[in-house]
Amino acid sequence: MAVSVATKTAWKLQEITAHSSNVSSLVLGKSSGRLLATGGDDCRVNIWSVNKPNCIMSLTGHTTPIESLQINTNEELIVAGSQSGSIRVWDLEAAKILRTLLGHKANICSLDFHPFGSFVASGSLDTNIKGHTQAVRCLRFSPDGKWLASAADDHSVKLWDLAAGKIMFEFTGHTGPVNVVEFHPNEYLLASGSSDRTVRFWDLEKFQVVSCIEEEATPVRCVLFNPDGCCLYSGFQDSLRVYGWEPERCFDVVLVNWGKVADLSICNNQLIGVSFAQSTVSSFVVDLSRVTKSGSVLHGLIRDDKPLVQPTPAGSSLRRIYDRPSTSCSKPQSRVKHNSESERRSPSSEDDRDEKESKAEIQNPEDYKEIFQPKNSISRTPPRNNEPFPAPPEDEPVTVKEAVKPSQAVDVQTPLPKPEHSDPIQRPPIASSTPITRTEPSVIPAARNEPIGLKASDFLPAVKNQSQTELVDEEAMSQIRKGHETMCVVLTSRHKNLDTVRAVWSTGDIKNSVDSAVAINDLSVVVDLLNIVNQKASLWKLDLCTIVLPQIEKLLQSKYESYVQTGCTSLKLILQRFLPLITDILAAPPSVGVDITREERLHKCKLCYKQLKNISNIVKNKSGLSGRHGSAFRELHLLMAVLE
Repeated sequence: MAVSVATKTAWKLQEITAHSSNVSSLVLGKSSGRLLATGGDDCRVNIWSVNKPNCIMSLTGHTTPIESLQINTNEELIVAGSQSGSIRVWDLEAAKILRTLLGHKANICSLDFHPFGSFVASGSLDTNIKGHTQAVRCLRFSPDGKWLASAADDHSVKLWDLAAGKIMFEFTGHTGPVNVVEFHPNEYLLASGSSDRTVRFWDLEKFQVVSCIEEEATPVRCVLFNPDGCCLYSGFQDSLRVYGWEPERCFDVVLVNWGKVADLSICNNQLIGVSFAQSTVSSFVVDLSRVTKSGSVLHGLIRDDKPLVQPTPAGSSLRRIYDRPSTSCSKPQSRVKHNSESERRSPSSEDDRDEKESKAEIQNPEDYKEIFQPKNSISRTPPRNNEPFPAPPEDEPVTVKEAVKPSQAVDVQTPLPKPEHSDPIQRPPIASSTPITRTEPSVIPAARNEPIGLKASDFLPAVKNQSQTELVDEEAMSQIRKGHETMCVVLTSRHKNLDTVRAVWSTGDIKNSVDSAVAINDLSVVVDLLNIVNQKASLWKLDLCTIVLPQIEKLLQSKYESYVQTGCTSLKLILQRFLPLITDILAAPPSVGVDITREERLHKCKLCYKQLKNISNIVKNKSGLSGRHGSAFRELHLLMAVLE
């Protein structure tokens, strides 16, 4: 009887409150798919077993929010990087700190453990980045441990030879920040995913692009090769896509309501995805046996007409295979322990004191003993015999979007109230969805399905209980119509203002179009225009800076997260392109005779300098914030250091 019950392809597994404040980073263990580490603005690293409600262990000692995490291959060690630039390595079995690593001066953006040796790689926002000109967002060691790949906001992917200590090759082609890189488990092949909404595959023998997948609508957030190397899984906003690369093609698309997925792992032919919003962490499962991938024929699904011949590993005859050590190395932590005291010397005793104060608080001894067995045990790490997570029946109330198959295209039931990303009433983790009678939050988070600078819940009636899902259509529509007219007036006004700006823009005079947007005295119009101008740096001129900088000062102090983001982007662009010019002109000796052009340029530079000084105070005050905003303001503070 049970065999006939249809089950879901993708479903939400669990939702937990992971920290007392906002979650700032998380990572899954790649060996077991059952170990989860979260870092928060509360400066703690919490360890969890996936699908269990209680925290196993809490690691303390950091004094600033945790920005990056990584678990080693054996799931014995965890490394955490903070906003201040400090890095701590923990032994999860012994429940104690092994090493405090210093050197970075700003946020740690990326970390990775070497697969065999006893060291880690770190990438940061600070000005000491070697090889990249902007923040390093992802680091990955090659499976043989000989190379390191780095991805950065400067749109590049670089391959480093660890033995020679120098760069081997720089891969260019992405037109936006590169968020993630991943080595193929067997072949000399590298995949990279970017905010330019493309996934690129790079040949590591010929150092050239193999293929590029370009049709996606949202930035690539994470990628993971199937363990046998037959395909690449890519995590996007609310979807999982399965790719092949020779030729490039999308084998399958699975719609999963995981929002901005942060990490992926595979276990028991199930893909685990995790995401976070404020203090909440959610985990999701995708049944890979029901997903089409290269080298396999599943359930008669329509597939690409050019499948790879060898499913395990795919394309192994096309490229070299990584050479791995024939025998296992000693545990990474053994050398770390022996040398920790001699190698970890810091400039002051304050860091040593911090390390002594760092401790591991075991919240749940039973779960801890189950997950981290005694060190002398031969078979260890999270239990090897993990059972797959049972899939819920297909006929349950839909809480997660299902994979879109040709035979299921008509299965779209009650689309209005269900999708979590489109109905602000249905999103308890987001602060901006609270009823308007409560205290207004200091920052209104950006929502991708809401107009910039507007909070849709302001125009919707407050819901007193959870019975809103039982409303009849007429009652639901009547509630929505109450705020409809007000919303229409606001949007119509904005549309009219944007039409005015567009008319000036069409003449080709960028300065006058920005002038007209400023004259309207509506920051939302300025934001819409800057979001366009920011995409093309060549449009910027010095006289444009004098107009925009006072608007940036207002944007950086706005309660809307999207306004602050736009202001930071514009300010960063101005600092990178014009600050050296401004300081050079102001420092130059006065010219002989009358040079009107130079005098005008000098006047503009003085005006920009004065405006930047005003803004620098705001940036300095906000550089202590946590989360993404804090990271942006700290980066701007570093760029504006010359003003001080």
